[in-house]
Amino acid sequence: MPRLFVHCSLGRGLSLMPLAEALPDAANTFFDLPGHGKSGAWAGQDYHSDSLAVASALTDAPAHVIGHSFGATVALRLALDAPEKVSRLTLIEPVMFAAARGSAAYDAHQTAFAPFVAAMTAQDRDTASAVFTSMWGTGPAWADLPDKNRARIRDQIHLIPAAAPAIEEDVHGMLDRLDQVHCPVDLIEGSSTQPVIPAILDGLERGIPQARRAVIDGADHMVPLTHPIQVAHAMTAV
Repeated sequence: MPRLFVHCSLGRGLSLMPLAEALPDAANTFFDLPGHGKSGAWAGQDYHSDSLAVASALTDAPAHVIGHSFGATVALRLALDAPEKVSRLTLIEPVMFAAARGSAAYDAHQTAFAPFVAAMTAQDRDTASAVFTSMWGTGPAWADLPDKNRARIRDQIHLIPAAAPAIEEDVHGMLDRLDQVHCPVDLIEGSSTQPVIPAILDGLERGIPQARRAVIDGADHMVPLTHPIQVAHAMTAV
């Protein structure tokens, strides 16, 4: 079964190569989301739809679609909008925040993320980048990142609010259609992730008929990068 990998915001397609290498041999496809990696700058109106269009164009035969973070929300929508293209779905730490609405974890996330929103409103990209990476990054503090990494993140940080209508407000109506996902689905999280992630997966698990959940011990939000072997084992376990 061919595989399509959809990376996280502020990342790049090949960041998921270690996970692919830990899985059984298959034809793997990686790509850079709009505004990331080698893709051109994004100048569209609906970031989620534009990301979906790229993923859909790269998938002809039914594929195992594997998404991380924002990429997992794109993978989920591909399974809903073009189910004939998705034979299996793996959602790793999906940031579909709307699925957690009504929970204490969602309210706490909104409070914790408020400084990011305020910084972006003030067009303070440095502060917004520092807040975002402290919550969802790979670990190093903003000040400790290499200059080129900080410059890249500053240049891309506007793509985070660009994704908000789809993942915060569910403007594409994904949550009301979860029962239409009929392929096998893996829901994977790190044991040390942001508290809102388990609440998101609770909501997705309730709605998706064939959802199977796994927790990777000692991992955080960047689990497919830091623990690719464990994630691969979770995906291939019977």
